[in-house]
Amino acid sequence: MIGEHPYVKWAIEVIENYVRNRIIVEPHSNLPEALFKTKAGAFVTIHKKDGSLRGCIGTFMPVRENLAYEIRDNAIAAATKDPRFPPVEAGELEDLVVNVDVLSPYEDVKSIEELDPKKYGIIVQKGWRRGLLLPDIEGVDTVEEQLRIAKLKAGIYDDNFEIFKFTVERYR
Repeated sequence: MIGEHPYVKWAIEVIENYVRNRIIVEPHSNLPEALFKTKAGAFVTIHKKDGSLRGCIGTFMPVRENLAYEIRDNAIAAATKDPRFPPVEAGELEDLVVNVDVLSPYEDVKSIEELDPKKYGIIVQKGWRRGLLLPDIEGVDTVEEQLRIAKLKAGIYDDNFEIFKFTVERYR
C-alpha cells in the first residue's frame, strides 16, 4: 500500500493489521498529536493502482472521540464494509493506494451558484435520505453532475431537497 502523509500511514497500518490479522489497532504515541486533539468527519478512500475505486467509507461529521479513531474505524470499514465491493484481501494490499479526507464542518447552501465541484463537497438531504459526494472527483466537473450523483446516492428523485457544502483537507 502506498502513502506518505502520517494520516495516510495510520490508515494503512490499520487496514493492513485488520486485513492480515483481524486486529483493530489502538492509536499510539507515534501518531501526530493533531489526531488526538482534533474532532472531524473523515473519509478513507482506497483505490487500486490503476485508479479504480476499491472502497470508500466516511463520516461527514465526527462520531468518534478524536480523528485517530475516526480514521481508524473508517479505514477498516472502507476495506471491509463498502457494500459495492467484497472485503479487501491480504493479497491485494500491495496494489492499493489510500487517501484520507478530513472534512470541514458543513454549511447551508442558499444558491447553487455557491457551489464548485472542485472546491466543495456536497450533502443533499430530504427527510432521512442523505447523499454525500466529496469534492474534486475525477469526471465530476459541473455542479449539475455533482448534484445528480449525490441525489442518486440519496434516492432523491425530485428537486425538493436541502444542500450543504464542505471543504476537505486531502491527504495522499
